[in-house]
Amino acid sequence: MFPPLPCFGGSGCDPATSRRQHQERKMRMLTYWRDGVERQLAAVNAAISTLEKQIARDGTPDQG
Repeated sequence: MFPPLPCFGGSGCDPATSRRQHQERKMRMLTYWRDGVERQLAAVNAAISTLEKQIARDGTPDQG
């Protein structure tokens, strides 16, 4: 992934705090990506469902 951001002073510069903050940032980023993928998957599932209904509806052969 991405390297941890450097610490520039302040009270949160100990390695444990820095590691935890990095993990929290990574968790937010991965959750954001997952939410986007879930939206795309829902759209694909809806398209598949609609297409299956259309195929079933139009499944009778034409008598022409």
